[in-house]
Amino acid sequence: MNGLGGKIAENIIFVFEFALIVVLLVLIAYAVEKYLHLKQHNTERILSTRKISMIGLFSAVSAVLMVFDLPVPFAPPFYKIDLSELPVLVIAFAYGPVAGVMTEFVKILLKLVMKSTSTAFVGELANFAVGCTMVLPASILYLVKKSRRTAIAACVLGTLCMTVFASVFNAVYLLPKFAELYGMPLDKIIAMGTKINPSITDVGSMVLYAVAPLNFLKGTIDTLFTLLLYKRLSPILKSGSRR
Repeated sequence: MNGLGGKIAENIIFVFEFALIVVLLVLIAYAVEKYLHLKQHNTERILSTRKISMIGLFSAVSAVLMVFDLPVPFAPPFYKIDLSELPVLVIAFAYGPVAGVMTEFVKILLKLVMKSTSTAFVGELANFAVGCTMVLPASILYLVKKSRRTAIAACVLGTLCMTVFASVFNAVYLLPKFAELYGMPLDKIIAMGTKINPSITDVGSMVLYAVAPLNFLKGTIDTLFTLLLYKRLSPILKSGSRR
């Protein structure tokens, strides 16, 4: 019972840490967006009824895309790739960083309704936090100056930030936390990577050969699709805001 109670306590603490990260990122997004609105004399509301409804719609699309994740040949099976950041980026470009972070969070909630966690919620935290490190820098830069050139630069910046953050976050927090909550020694997790790639022998090489390439590939794919779709979707997303 002590073991079960300890596991329950660990998961409660982890969920609490997850909630703190969500609140922190929302506050950061709100502070930056509010500052830029004041600087640009922009009187548009950060959140309006239409924006909230579109956040819900795009979160649902994003959650579906998250469910249909795929393994990659160069990483262990618990690392998968999906296109769930694509709708989030579109919303963040259209409505700003706050909308982007909220879409990320609602996406995770909807995904858990459709498909329960298989990673003791570590995968969901990783998806949210890592996704925000792409969406936040990209949407902030785009909010400063909205142009196609800026959109390209914003997506590149977001991809690089996501790749670097995901690598550090996995090495320092996520892999040890996954081992702790899942009850699997870290050595066994590393061994799963070694089976895929003999060069993976420790946490550092796992990050170098699996985590970094995965997130760079994901960011690149999301960038290409965002640049292709955003111009077509932008008039629809913006039409209600102008009325």
